[in-house]
Amino acid sequence: MKKWAFFIFSLVQLVLLVGCTEKSFKPIERDQNFVASLNIQEPSLDFIDEQGNGIATWLLDKAYSGAILLGDDRVLLYGHQLNEIDVYTLSTGKKLYSKKVQLGSTNAYYAENRKQFFITNSKTNTVTSFDEEGNELATQKLGNYPMSMAAYKDKLYVINYKDTKLSVLNIENLEVEQEWPIQKSSHGIAILEEKNELWIGGHGEGSKPNNSVKKYDLITGVKHGEIEMPLMPVGLTKTKDAVLVVSHGRNELYVADFDGNVKWQQEVGANPFVVNQFKDYIVVAGYDDHTLYFIKEGQVKKTVDVGKGAFQLLVREEKM
Repeated sequence: MKKWAFFIFSLVQLVLLVGCTEKSFKPIERDQNFVASLNIQEPSLDFIDEQGNGIATWLLDKAYSGAILLGDDRVLLYGHQLNEIDVYTLSTGKKLYSKKVQLGSTNAYYAENRKQFFITNSKTNTVTSFDEEGNELATQKLGNYPMSMAAYKDKLYVINYKDTKLSVLNIENLEVEQEWPIQKSSHGIAILEEKNELWIGGHGEGSKPNNSVKKYDLITGVKHGEIEMPLMPVGLTKTKDAVLVVSHGRNELYVADFDGNVKWQQEVGANPFVVNQFKDYIVVAGYDDHTLYFIKEGQVKKTVDVGKGAFQLLVREEKM
């Protein structure tokens, strides 16, 4: 009887131990370059090397809708319908910490020079700053549905997606310093310090889809002009010598110089939302065909199948 009781007790302890153990994933070596695809239809992270080979797939158990890298060895995951964010260490595959947040997280942005990240929220219409340990620093009320973000020097720029203004904040205390008039449903942002400009894309509204990327003076917010890039240019990424733009309404990739001249364009992917630079490749994620396209010299050199709903691309490269 005593042996049976001891067996039951040990079994219960084992079940409790297993139940309390955090889920962990395959570690990613610290010196491993990768492009990672966050897939949101069946949440997962696919890590791909420069040869197009799979390094690891993290099958996620929450409805994450976004992710960012915090430095070189951490990834932050958030979801619009989740009330907490999770931060994992890549080199161990283990969760570092979780932080309670309010429902409605729309975007996250990491300012490496400040070692801080920022989260926008569509339910509270706020942006909140955190240090790398997840401690809340400041919160600011913004316009309707803040989402796209970028930082430059001591300013944080936030597009209010369902509003007609872009908010310029002091990055230290998040006080609003300026508000620029912009088109409603704007989305996608890139800062070109070489031209003292900020570029934004967008979906457009209803029967009037957006067909261009707008250029604004980085200091005054005065509009400098538009670059025709039909249809619905929403994914913008600046590289050392170009701006990459994907227009998901026409499955088109545009590559423009800093003056706004389109150097070349190419149809690629099915409903792409995001583009990034990885080594010598431009990488486009097809949301509907669950495929990454590796493009070099204007040609698709290889394709890689990933999980369903490729929505964001995270890039880590060894710093030279």
